[in-house]
Amino acid sequence: RKEFVDLYVNYMLNDAIRKPFEDFMQGFLRGCPATNWKMFLPVELQTVLQGHTKFDWHLLEKNVKYRQYNMLDQTIRNFWTVFHKLPEEKKKMFLAFLTGSDRIPGYGQEYFTFQIADPEVANPDEVCLTADTCSHILFLPR
Repeated sequence: RKEFVDLYVNYMLNDAIRKPFEDFMQGFLRGCPATNWKMFLPVELQTVLQGHTKFDWHLLEKNVKYRQYNMLDQTIRNFWTVFHKLPEEKKKMFLAFLTGSDRIPGYGQEYFTFQIADPEVANPDEVCLTADTCSHILFLPR
């Protein structure tokens, strides 16, 4: 029985997936040569590819740049008051709205910045909150 279980486990975890994994690895290495990835430990490589999953939301607030606003404007103070009261999942949803991902890029949160800009519209009550995900700009009406 032990030999059967060992052979079955080996088949399921190694032999059965060998060909699909080799195909995946070949495609992956075509776009990302192995020499560039060998310098990373597995956990570091995961962070580089997937981003950070732990957040310091106050550091995020500290790194924001403002256009047509300053950090003491009532709109900005209201925004951060509401933001910090949100549950963790809603904060991640905001990050996904702003950047297209619910994770901070692998280069680190201390270097991640975004901008909050006034869309400068005639009637701000008729404008929805929008974001430019490529440039990491949140357009926040007054």
